[in-house]
Amino acid sequence: MTVTLRPAPLDHRLLEEAADMIRVLGHPVRLRIVECLEGTERIVSELVEELQMPQAIVSQQLAKMRSAGIVACRRDGNNVWYRVADDRVVRMLGCLRNCNT
Repeated sequence: MTVTLRPAPLDHRLLEEAADMIRVLGHPVRLRIVECLEGTERIVSELVEELQMPQAIVSQQLAKMRSAGIVACRRDGNNVWYRVADDRVVRMLGCLRNCNT
């Protein structure tokens, strides 16, 4: 008889944080934005061009992710540069990439 050990239960706070993050990332445009920001900083116009979406939509999605702490920004003159602020979202993308294997 083979005994399979179950992993320890996840901490309640960790589950709450993960659920909040998943709710915010639960939109294809937001996931694509995170993918575009993976390992780099970009301004909104670059994201608009890459995503082929209106600036208003990209800005709205960035604002939602910024308020959730998923992305951060810095101002440089007239440009606002966005980057991933929480590396857990990049790891989530890695899980998504590998869930079909």
